[in-house]
Amino acid sequence: MSRKTNTSYVSSKDTVPLIPSAEITQAAVEAGKMILAADGVRDKHVTAKEGTANFVTGYDLKIQNYLEERLALILPGATFLAEEGGDDLAKPSDGFTFVIDPIDGTANFIRGLRNSSVSVGLLYGGNPVFGCVVLPYTGETFTAEKGRGAFVNGKPIKVSERRLKDSIVLFGTSPYYREELGAATVETLGSFFMNCQDLRRLGSAAQDLVLTACGRGDAFFELRLSPWDIAAGALILEEAGGVITDIEGRPLPFDRKTSVLCGNPVNHREILELLNK
Repeated sequence: MSRKTNTSYVSSKDTVPLIPSAEITQAAVEAGKMILAADGVRDKHVTAKEGTANFVTGYDLKIQNYLEERLALILPGATFLAEEGGDDLAKPSDGFTFVIDPIDGTANFIRGLRNSSVSVGLLYGGNPVFGCVVLPYTGETFTAEKGRGAFVNGKPIKVSERRLKDSIVLFGTSPYYREELGAATVETLGSFFMNCQDLRRLGSAAQDLVLTACGRGDAFFELRLSPWDIAAGALILEEAGGVITDIEGRPLPFDRKTSVLCGNPVNHREILELLNK
């Protein structure tokens, strides 16, 4: 969904965005508290969207509405691109665009698996300049502002230095596109499994990205994700010293769906070499 508020908000220099990062972070943290408050009623009002195992709950909509209203007050003039508004991938504006996933890992949320996240990315001129991913079940908030490093609960983070053979590779299966991408996903997983330490599937791409950013995982891939899955986590990963591209090594777009491959500078290069074989 894409919409626009009434006024513009830029710094006095007109070329450098002034980012109210603390206020945006607090809004995302409050959204995370709404996820925690849903225990016991999380599976109410579940509907299916297009694609296999693609669900939306009343809490997805409630949290998204909260974030859009709160963030529009924090940063007047920003446009919004958010998951629960259909499949409108309109090009981000030349100014600020919030890219929101209110509950990344909705299937986990419905089942009480406690692996879900809130993702709030901020683009300026179509490029990420701020990202916040909240993991409500662990009490962790990951943030990054372009050029200023990446943090979890205010403490600096960085990617691991592990080679591919020693890496834990996180992955997603793109279940919404199973018929189209299922065989390629399984083939890619096989290549990784024979060349890395082990694999992990958590069910939230935003969480996978920030766990790679702080070195708990060493790499991550998925063959198709939307901008709201990656806008925040991609910047956090890069600011933590990581490398993130599509599966062929090209820069990520943020105005359409894309494959994603990330890791540290060493294993990312090794993975591209492996996949090119």
